[in-house]
Amino acid sequence: MGGVERKTHFHNFGRAVTALLLSACLLFLCACTAGKRAASISYITEKYGVPVDKQLIVYTSHKEEVYLPIIREFENTTGISVEIHAGGTAELFKEVRDNPDAGICDIIFGGGIESYEAQKDLFLPYEAVDKDKLDKHYLSEDDSYTAFTELPLVFVYNTKLVSEEEAPRSWYDLFDLKWRGQIAFADIHTSGTSYTILSTLSQVTKESVRTLIPKFLNQLHGRVLDSSGRIIPGVSTGSFLIGITLEETAMKNINAGQDIAMIYPAEGTSALPDGCAIVKNAPHTYNAGKFIDFIINYDTQRYATDMFCRRPVRTDVSLPSSYAKIDQIEFDVKRAAGDEETYFELWDEYLSGEEE
Repeated sequence: MGGVERKTHFHNFGRAVTALLLSACLLFLCACTAGKRAASISYITEKYGVPVDKQLIVYTSHKEEVYLPIIREFENTTGISVEIHAGGTAELFKEVRDNPDAGICDIIFGGGIESYEAQKDLFLPYEAVDKDKLDKHYLSEDDSYTAFTELPLVFVYNTKLVSEEEAPRSWYDLFDLKWRGQIAFADIHTSGTSYTILSTLSQVTKESVRTLIPKFLNQLHGRVLDSSGRIIPGVSTGSFLIGITLEETAMKNINAGQDIAMIYPAEGTSALPDGCAIVKNAPHTYNAGKFIDFIINYDTQRYATDMFCRRPVRTDVSLPSSYAKIDQIEFDVKRAAGDEETYFELWDEYLSGEEE
């Protein structure tokens, strides 16, 4: 992006292209089969003059404040028009799995890499141009996915209702009875971060999945949020006293003046990256590869660090002094991936019991 002129591209975008994308989105979302997809692409090509080699379909679980400036800059830089489909990580993965031959998606962008590892059969391997610049801890063995940014987990608490002394410091503290029904936590069906939290909690406390799920749901006392985006508002307004979220989310809201404070867990925390991968049978694989190269290039990684409070996965992008040094646990990505089905089954089983 290089300099002031390049950075402004992240914030400026032509109204005509926006209108084109909105129209394209409506058309593409109606395409449920390969035949409909072909018809839709043909229609867009003819009506709006966007050739097939300048199209890309991105499914993303990122918040709009993250995905929109990045995608707009990608469009501005490459001339490729992007159709955006936003939703929860589990929801988007399911949609792709349920429509394997429909050509409805090129790229999934967002969600922890353990989800990509668990469902790598959905993806087309791709070796990114700057792969040698990425942190080796986060590389996929078979290039089925590419890491985007590193995301440590943290605790947050309401600074008006909870003192610094009584705030939770340890993963074990989350099970203190005083926090029962007071922990802001989102459903794992809509939040990939929630799945990462549960897997981290299991690995740190050595609690098995089968005992952790009922124990943790009991601690939530039936109060499960439908979106991770409601965690910070829930804590800052006092609807919940504490929460578990991503460092970047906590930092941005603290900087915005919310009534919350952030704590790094005493035993250490996971700092799992979110991922990006090309879907098998993607209609625009070449452009999908260009998108992956774009999100890990130096300028995008620098921008994500400076503007989104996210830690880079490139080893040549340094962290500002405002970022704390964290103690990372040895998080087992393959274990988290292998346990995914069991987590969801037990979550549904015990959550329905909590609600009865």
